[in-house]
Amino acid sequence: MPTDSNILFAFSLTAIAGLSTGIGSGIALLSKKTNKNFLSLSLGFSAGIMLYVSFMEMMPTALSGLSNVFGEKLGTLYLILAFFGGIILINIIDFAIPEQVNPHEAHGVEEMQSEANLKRTGIMVALSIGIHNFPEGVATFTSALESLDIAIPITVAIAIHNIPEGIAVAVPIYHATGNRKKAFWYSFLSGVSEPVGALLAFIFLFRFWTPTLNGIILAIVAGIMVFISLDELLPTAEKYGKHHLSIAGVVMGMLVMALSLFLFI
Repeated sequence: MPTDSNILFAFSLTAIAGLSTGIGSGIALLSKKTNKNFLSLSLGFSAGIMLYVSFMEMMPTALSGLSNVFGEKLGTLYLILAFFGGIILINIIDFAIPEQVNPHEAHGVEEMQSEANLKRTGIMVALSIGIHNFPEGVATFTSALESLDIAIPITVAIAIHNIPEGIAVAVPIYHATGNRKKAFWYSFLSGVSEPVGALLAFIFLFRFWTPTLNGIILAIVAGIMVFISLDELLPTAEKYGKHHLSIAGVVMGMLVMALSLFLFI
């Protein structure tokens, strides 16, 4: 059972990850063009962290916990169902949101400035990001309860991928209203759903926390992160920059994650 200090730290990490949309809004409001090479490298780096930690840490940990309770064969079956259940969950959310306001569809500063009906677009994107970030908040929080050495890199990865989402909210609202503060706060608040997701996970899941639930949640979170990496981060990195630059980011993310896990052995 996680300690009170672990719970508080998990909430802190979730807040940092979610509210990093404010960083994206700051970049958008201070620059006229997107630094595509840096963003491509960063998004690839984020994908590398998520993919490596999902398959090399979270899935084995989940399998171990479920196998101890149900045996190897049935535990593996539950792992598979939970993993693909996480993918289905985030996929359903993705399909439920129109493409033009979907935060999983890449938009740079220049693109967002050219869209019509900018204020409505910005508000709709903010709401869409709020819906998307909710399961990410649960992912960050529950991973922190399991192990802080994997939670911190996950926080960094989610924070990086929230930066373009902050841009997608801030730019249209600013160019519709001319108000930098309003644009910043809309963008900043779009990330609040992540700590809200963590709070609801704490309220509804923590009292029932068992090795079985821990294993299932870890597998679901791994599925969510793999889908985000393959559906959002890597395609966006490819769109913003050169192919080799985005792949270099992936390898760097995996290497950093591998070294960080090695240091905690």
